[in-house]
Amino acid sequence: MTTPRPRPRPRPRPRSQPRPQRPYTSAAFFDVDETLIAAKSMFRFLEFHLAEIGSPPSAYSDVLDELRALVAAGTSREDVLRAYYRVYAGRRAADLAVQGRAWFRREQRAGGLFLPASLRAFREHRRRGDLTVLVSGSFAPCLDPVASWLGATAVAGTRLETVDGVHTGRVLTLMLGRDKADAIRAVLRGHGIAAAACSAYGDHVSDLPMLLAVGHPVVVGDDPELRRRAVTHGWRRLPGLRDARSGR
Repeated sequence: MTTPRPRPRPRPRPRSQPRPQRPYTSAAFFDVDETLIAAKSMFRFLEFHLAEIGSPPSAYSDVLDELRALVAAGTSREDVLRAYYRVYAGRRAADLAVQGRAWFRREQRAGGLFLPASLRAFREHRRRGDLTVLVSGSFAPCLDPVASWLGATAVAGTRLETVDGVHTGRVLTLMLGRDKADAIRAVLRGHGIAAAACSAYGDHVSDLPMLLAVGHPVVVGDDPELRRRAVTHGWRRLPGLRDARSGR
């Protein structure tokens, strides 16, 4: 009787190696409020947040009145924003993140959140394989859901101090004006990307430093100073919030 030969054991297949990330050669930086979306996210979220924690209906208008009083007194934009963020002192960052996702779902259901031309531009940069970064004075609860839905590569927003997961009300990084330009330059250095190959999108004169930090500035909307610069330097322009409301 012939003894059957043992079958050779199948060789283990080599594990497929993940493809290395292609180095980015260009990037697009987008302000968010009234550049990508047709809203001021910080205030829309604040109204949502106050309702979620059971504050009286007057709480939202009370905060707005306080901020308007600071503006009327000549308080700098930076200090007005710091006053806004003090509202979240004592709130858990994780709870605000949950509220941020719920807020974004509500805004999406209502429709019309994104400015159509800016959304098309963002998607075109993604299609090309550009690094895409949201650069905004808003903060994570507002920005992270937007970035996730868009598929943005990264977010550079205002950062709040937390201790044991609870916000202290103090701002660590305020993403405004020149801070936006500094954030852009840091991203470009980190990825070895030439500024001349990059685009930036903004709607307000405070976005001018970030627009000047790249080779291809794009003005969204009708800010008088940005519009003047666009005409003088031949910058690209996209319709903004006023055009979206009028259906143009």
